[in-house]
Amino acid sequence: MEATKTFNSLLISIIMLGLSACATIPDGAVAVKPFNKVKYLGKWYEIARLDFKYEKDLDNTTAEYSLNENGTIRVNNQGYNTKKGKWNQAIGKAKFVGDENIAMLKVSFFGPFYSGYNVIAIDDEYKYVLIAGESLKYLWILSRDTTIPVEIKDKYLKIAEEIGYNTGNLIWVKHDKHK
Repeated sequence: MEATKTFNSLLISIIMLGLSACATIPDGAVAVKPFNKVKYLGKWYEIARLDFKYEKDLDNTTAEYSLNENGTIRVNNQGYNTKKGKWNQAIGKAKFVGDENIAMLKVSFFGPFYSGYNVIAIDDEYKYVLIAGESLKYLWILSRDTTIPVEIKDKYLKIAEEIGYNTGNLIWVKHDKHK
């Protein structure tokens, strides 16, 4: 009987952990729908981000998205490490959490480990985008160019703040080097 209780507790814990690991978007954030995967492909410049260990000290950061043969999206992130004086590159893949018409994806750079990647705002021409990670620790503003119009920037900052992001902590990326 005690073994059954222990097993049931363990099973419930595993299920709860599994469900929490499925959360890929912060509360209050809504992924863009409809979303056009093909229009999203190509090169994006990182305008701003909440800093984290894998992008620490990087400027001139870009993300390039292309289709893999199996339908997933190839992710090629690059940036110049200002402390080490060299270019960094990370290759990964992204796949949709559900319907490809909804911009809720998960991305992996480390084998089977995925993290949320959610397009929560994008203009009609797919030139500017606001991306939420799986929690309020991850946020990016990207552009097809190295700059972004003030009105788009202000709009995206307002959206992020309404969700609960502290936009005062954003790193504004410099684009002054070319690889």
